[in-house]
Amino acid sequence: MNFPIRTKPRPTPARLRLAALVAVPVLALSVACGGGGDSAGGTGKDDTIADVPQAAGENPTKDEKSSGGRAAGESEFYDAQMKYVRCMRTKGGFKDFPDPKLSGHLDWGKIDEIGAGRDIKGGRGSGCVNELRAAMAAEPERDQQEAYESMLAHAKCMRDNGVSRFTNPTMSGGNAVPGGDPDPASPSFDMNSPTYKKAREACAPKLLDGLDGMQ
Repeated sequence: MNFPIRTKPRPTPARLRLAALVAVPVLALSVACGGGGDSAGGTGKDDTIADVPQAAGENPTKDEKSSGGRAAGESEFYDAQMKYVRCMRTKGGFKDFPDPKLSGHLDWGKIDEIGAGRDIKGGRGSGCVNELRAAMAAEPERDQQEAYESMLAHAKCMRDNGVSRFTNPTMSGGNAVPGGDPDPASPSFDMNSPTYKKAREACAPKLLDGLDGMQ
C-alpha cells in the first residue's frame, strides 16, 4: 500500500506516516516497484516535468549550523532510524542491515540487496514494526509539491526505461501519494528482472533523498 509523504507544517493532517501505519500492517508499506519489459503505454496523463529540486537540507539553515550541521528534528530522526537499524540487526534477523545516511534516511539500494527482492521492512516476525513506525513519525516534514514532482519525474523515467505499467504519484488532501505498481496487493512487477533493475538504476537520481524507498 502506498502512503503520503510528510509535509511542511500545515493545518491539514501531516503525512500518513504514523496515523495510517498504526492502522495498516507495516508489511503493506512496501514500495510499489516495477519490473518486466512490457511495451504498453504509460498512464495517459501528460507528466512532462522540469528538473527536480535539490533535496532539502542541502543548504544548512541557521539552526542547523548552530547545532553542528543537523537541526534538532533531523537529529531526532537519525536517532530513531538508528534504533530501527539496531532492531533489524538483532530481532529483525538481518545482521548486515545498513546504517542510515547522514541525512537520517535509509539506504534503500543496500537494503534491497540484502532483502533480495523481499519486503523486509518489519523484520522477521514483524519484530521491528514499532521501531519502524517511530522512525517514520520522527521524519522531518517535507514539501509536498517537491515530493510530488520528484516522484512524477521518477515514474515517467521508469516507464521510459521499459517498466510501462509504473503509475504516477497523486496528490490527496494536500499530500503526495507515491505511484508505482498499479495493484500492490497483487504485484505485477518483477523486482529481480534485468529490465526493472536497469530502470531503477537509471531513474534513481530523479528521487529526492528519502523518497527512494517510497515508490
